[in-house]
Amino acid sequence: MTARNVYLAYKRDTSQLLYWIIWTSNGIIKSGQTETAVADYEIEAPAAVNTTGELTVANLVALSRLIAKHINPIPATILALFSSVVSENPDPAIEKSNSTHKHFIDALIKAFHALGGKDWNPNAESKDSPDGDAAHVKEELDRLVLQNQFGGLGLRQIGAEDEEDSDNEDEGEEPTRQAAASSSQRRRQPRASKGKKGKRGKKGKKQPKPAPVNQPTLEDVPLESYRIIQDTDGIITDYLVAVYALVKEWIDLRTYVQGLWRDCAYGGLNSAVAAAVSNLAIAMVQRTASAMFVDFPGGHDTYETIMNTITRGNPEQAQGMFSIALLNVAPCGQHAHKVRETAVDVKEQFMIYAYRDLIDFLEDFQKTRSGKPTKRLLAELRDWDPRFNLQRATNEKRVRWRRVYTINWLYDLVNVFSSIVVQRNTTKGENHVLEKVDWSPSGPWDMHRRLFGLNEFAGVITSLAFQKQGTDIRKHVLPHHVFQLQCIVDSLMVSRGWSISPFKGHIVTQPAQSFRPRRDVDLFLDRKVEREGHGFLHGFKVLNQLFDKDADLHRDPGRHDYHHAFLESLQYDFCNWLGESKYMYGLNTIPPSRFSNTNANGLWEYSPFLCGAGLVEGLELSFIAGMRLWEQMPEPLSLVHLHNMLVKKGYLKKPVGLYATLSQLLGQHFFHGAKPPSTNFAEAFTAQVQALFPRGARHERLRVHNQAAAAHGLDFHQLLHPDQNRLFNAKSALVAYHHAKYNLAAMPDADIHVTSPFFMVRLSQTNKTVDPVTGETRFEETNLVKRARAEGMDDKTFECASLSTEVFQPASWPSSFQPPQNLLAQALPQAGKAGWMDAAGGYTLNATSWRKQGELDARDLLEIAKLDLRMDVSGDLRPLSSLNYVWVTAVMMMLFMMIEDELKELRNPLYVDAYEQSPAWAKNKRGRLALLALEGQDEECLHVMAARFDAARLGFMSHIYWKDLDHLADTKGKATHAANMQEDVLGPDACSVM
Repeated sequence: MTARNVYLAYKRDTSQLLYWIIWTSNGIIKSGQTETAVADYEIEAPAAVNTTGELTVANLVALSRLIAKHINPIPATILALFSSVVSENPDPAIEKSNSTHKHFIDALIKAFHALGGKDWNPNAESKDSPDGDAAHVKEELDRLVLQNQFGGLGLRQIGAEDEEDSDNEDEGEEPTRQAAASSSQRRRQPRASKGKKGKRGKKGKKQPKPAPVNQPTLEDVPLESYRIIQDTDGIITDYLVAVYALVKEWIDLRTYVQGLWRDCAYGGLNSAVAAAVSNLAIAMVQRTASAMFVDFPGGHDTYETIMNTITRGNPEQAQGMFSIALLNVAPCGQHAHKVRETAVDVKEQFMIYAYRDLIDFLEDFQKTRSGKPTKRLLAELRDWDPRFNLQRATNEKRVRWRRVYTINWLYDLVNVFSSIVVQRNTTKGENHVLEKVDWSPSGPWDMHRRLFGLNEFAGVITSLAFQKQGTDIRKHVLPHHVFQLQCIVDSLMVSRGWSISPFKGHIVTQPAQSFRPRRDVDLFLDRKVEREGHGFLHGFKVLNQLFDKDADLHRDPGRHDYHHAFLESLQYDFCNWLGESKYMYGLNTIPPSRFSNTNANGLWEYSPFLCGAGLVEGLELSFIAGMRLWEQMPEPLSLVHLHNMLVKKGYLKKPVGLYATLSQLLGQHFFHGAKPPSTNFAEAFTAQVQALFPRGARHERLRVHNQAAAAHGLDFHQLLHPDQNRLFNAKSALVAYHHAKYNLAAMPDADIHVTSPFFMVRLSQTNKTVDPVTGETRFEETNLVKRARAEGMDDKTFECASLSTEVFQPASWPSSFQPPQNLLAQALPQAGKAGWMDAAGGYTLNATSWRKQGELDARDLLEIAKLDLRMDVSGDLRPLSSLNYVWVTAVMMMLFMMIEDELKELRNPLYVDAYEQSPAWAKNKRGRLALLALEGQDEECLHVMAARFDAARLGFMSHIYWKDLDHLADTKGKATHAANMQEDVLGPDACSVM
């Protein structure tokens, strides 16, 4: 699940191409057939076979001509690779303004034409396209190499040599024999010692000369290390490709992220979804830059260097050098006509405004490091008006208004984030050297919460701000830092009706009238208890009171100390640092908010991004806290099992919504095999209890105690990590994305739920084999495939569901695995408009729209992630993050108390056994009562329990954070940014060229 990047694709395709060229030319050279080619083509043949995997540009042309002389036709796969290498170089406008690499480009084209590329028809697609993971690509290229050697070069068949041939062979022929062996054989069989050949080990045979020590062999070179040795022209070309690819990516992603926040403000998209998808986009920019610039060390990865490269050091003069065109591409992919072309606003689209605002803030802060702007800057920053009429303003005034907001917001961010250390210096006399403080989330001050959602970004900016005046901070500002700041600023701008389009420039409309940045975070916390049973803060207060009553029942005052400790800490942090902060009331020795004239809580009130990102972290923590509670308390497991039995045996006429939904959403954690039993209820419950406490309850209590003792210095993400749980180790999508560091390619299969749209994307990338006799496709038995089989899917269903097939048919899925109707259309809303959807309700996904297998366009990947996160946060399919687990736990405890009170009054035998006569169960009386009831022998007890379940009927919706859930199967009337910014959303039949 990676997004296609021009530079990384260029590197990959180049490596694959050179692999084939070098191995194939080595075979020709070893066969002694180079003399004719030298005479005919007047080329200088290499003196020896290539053992390094490296070629100069000149050798690339020469070897291409050599291969063309002996192999006809050239495999279409190779021509396609070469075509992509040539096409992935910068556009003609870049080439024209950077003529130093023209020789390099011309050489690539000469080599391509030498192999027949000039007359090649790209529409005649090869079935042998080397798609898939690196291992399968290498096997396919090896197959083509062997095909050339046996079919076209007339080399002797390997293994037919007699002993005399073996003794008289030239040492240089060994690589050819090894190349002819299948790649799978090479992996299975250990290579013979260097210098030994054939049957040399027999007595009486002449011993060969030992090979030189550390003699390089081509087999030792990994596929990704095949490369063109760069001269100055080549290095410039590669760096330009890298810079161009990165800038193009962030322009596209910025447009997309603006659309997310527009959907949030105008369309009701939950801000946590918008922030989480924005985090994915930011992580994409960061990973792209890191992967690309590993090839260009020495400061070439900084934003300043990149910008000086693409603008040639002068952004003002660069205006007019770049244009962006919208092209309508014909289905064949070879013809296109220009729909529109416009000059790129260089300062806006290259994020130069945001970068200059950041640098001006950092340099101004460094001058005094007091948290107050200097007098010079203060004159510019004062009197910022949040109600400024953007529609009537000129472009220049809007840009200035945004600049003042940006710098003021950055001052508040750094003042809040640094407050703990600054106060220690000013009020407690400590002497922390501010420029040396580790402000990162892994640093010693992270245990003191000051912010939610943007701690890593705040740490970087704070660290740069507190450097001594004169420190060169520009070399530490990377592209993703600027991109993240741009996204933060844009989130407010689009809610005020101002967005930036690559084609239209400034787009200004009416502000979103009913939108508040804190809309969703206020629902999550419900500080004023406006919706009973929904907010986290009030839920904690109720649960805390029930903890005290439960401790009295079990005569164990410390029974819930651990639970109380981490929940109270969460409640304290949420109250003081999420949605609003102590800063709004003033912090000792810390300058007041720069927004005090309009709203002292401006850090949050004027930042939809911060509110959304803070909510993401709040939802993550509330979910893992809920899982830890359920791991260590008997009520959730007991009540879900009791509810299942009462329904199956008819004591409950219809299921209770809350418990039925939990059985579906978290079935694998409540029941063995994820399936609620229909018989043997007590045995099923006992099996889960034994899985939870494999060494007994006493061991578990000690484990909990040790965790509490070790909690000092750990943040809640570490302390409550789901992997520490034995039974309730579920991960919401938000938690899974966080643990993968928003790198979807790094997410384990186990963390992708079968209802997630990414399940199908990942499934499509599973390695496959085709039975040569039956033609049936078999999928590799990965964790993902095994889980899919458990859901009733088979290989035919996998193939239909795979994005690598021509038609993706949701209707073919088994009923037990039925995602929402038109799932892919929701993930990719442009699909229907662009004609992807066929009459049967499937989706035609051709090679041009999905690129290579395993690669999606960044927008496609983010759209699928958006659907996945909506399902988790606010959707009606698997909304794990929407449920208030604290309130649900409180409801469960109250239900048990009502059951206990009635059974106690009746002096029910099961109650007497569990609560008065079983000292071994003194710490788990409710678990004992549930076990006895599940044996099904006491009618009175079961009727009482059923009556209490009926009396306390609650649905899942009774305790979600939001007012409602999104009906994802209903796409009518859905306000998406694709509709709001339609002209910037391109289907597979259109593309943009900068």
